[in-house]
Amino acid sequence: MIGGLVEPAFGLLGDSGRRGRIVSTGGVAFAVALGLAAGSWNVLSLLIAFTVLSPASGAFVSLSQATMMDLHHGRHERAMAAWTLAGSIGVVAGPLALAAAQATGIGWRGLLIAFGLLTLPVLALVGPVQFAVAGGGVRFADVLAKALRAVREREVIRWLVLLELSDLLGDVLTGYLALYFVDVAHVSVLQATLAVAVWTGAGLVGDAALVAVIARISTIRYLRASAMVAAVIYPAFLLAPDPAWKLGLLGVLGLATTGWYAIPKGRLFAELPGASGTAVALSDAAGFVGRLFPLALGIAAERLGLGTAMWALLAAPVALLIGLPRSPVPRISEGG
Repeated sequence: MIGGLVEPAFGLLGDSGRRGRIVSTGGVAFAVALGLAAGSWNVLSLLIAFTVLSPASGAFVSLSQATMMDLHHGRHERAMAAWTLAGSIGVVAGPLALAAAQATGIGWRGLLIAFGLLTLPVLALVGPVQFAVAGGGVRFADVLAKALRAVREREVIRWLVLLELSDLLGDVLTGYLALYFVDVAHVSVLQATLAVAVWTGAGLVGDAALVAVIARISTIRYLRASAMVAAVIYPAFLLAPDPAWKLGLLGVLGLATTGWYAIPKGRLFAELPGASGTAVALSDAAGFVGRLFPLALGIAAERLGLGTAMWALLAAPVALLIGLPRSPVPRISEGG
């Protein structure tokens, strides 16, 4: 929540010529926070480390994403698809790295230290050339005024809302998936682990396929079709009485939701040409509301039961079906 409050400022500062310094400082803070987490001795010290880690990640990673969008002007969706694929590789590789660290005796503390050290060569790549695309000498007040005008634009609002609501069948579902399989489907912890592996594996396959085809498809039509599929598959997943059927439907759902982050985020960047930091800031501001979704789902689960509360996530495909543009949206350029 603290990260959600401060990260929008990083995006706006990134459009006022300070991007390189913010990314470099965020990278250093990111490495330090991983070291603090590795050396934590109680819950409070671990909480402090994570509280530093979240905004540090916003400065280090989010503004790097914005710069990548600047370097791929007119091809935002294709660039975001590649970015998302890299993230999916990390999502699959991270648990494998943790398992290897546990098996070899390195443990999670050693793994966090290793990740902190791996941040250093990435920081070495950060230089003025990479951030030459960002504006320089622009007053922060002017950037803020432009952001306030942008947030009133219909298309900007559309993609901000769709980006957050589509995440209900993204990160929100991921966070509750293992608990759902244990508490509602009544499977073992090992089987719940398999469910998470199927979900993340399907996402990786889907993201790789999207990178290969995104330049040759109408992304709006694709999103509408995938939302229709998800609107059928997700209720079938919740209603399936057999865990094996749930597992199979989950894999299909993981494929169906491919692109639900990359395409809306790419469209958001396309709506704000030359203001990628502002796009990040507005996304972070909207994301502050999105960070309340898991809490709301947990509260609902306490009152109604998790099996009932999970139906709320059906709002994701419904939002896409309602909110997507009805007429074809012209591409800025190939893949954009």
